Amino acid sequence: QVLLEESGGGLVQAGGSLRLACVVSGTIFSRSAVSWWHQAPGKEYDFAREFVAAISWDGSSIDYTNSVKGRFTISRDNAENTVYLEMNSLKPEDTGVYSCTVTRTLTPNFITRDFSATDLWGKGTLVTVSS
Repeated sequence: QVLLEESGGGLVQAGGSLRLACVVSGTIFSRSAVSWWHQAPGKEYDFAREFVAAISWDGSSIDYTNSVKGRFTISRDNAENTVYLEMNSLKPEDTGVYSCTVTRTLTPNFITRDFSATDLWGKGTLVTVSS
């Protein structure tokens, strides 16, 4: 039983776009904040994971790291149990594995950059941006 799965990664030229998807089991997705994380090549250890974006389960709270503001957009479709990360104007430094995490919460507008608050995470999807 797959509880969380990311998809949408691939190879793209600098300046291009990709849309990542994080599909979560319905019983977990409801009342869950979701965050996206980035691990650069050669940094496949937990503390090297970098926060990218987060969205609350009611969609009213959204947070981005500074380096992606104006380029990436996070959104969620609660009917499809899916959170998306629209990535535009991609740069070579965006290359890496992108994974999503779920944090269960009773607070509709809760979001977090704290990976230790994670209840569930996936294997990630690889994004490669060529220069």
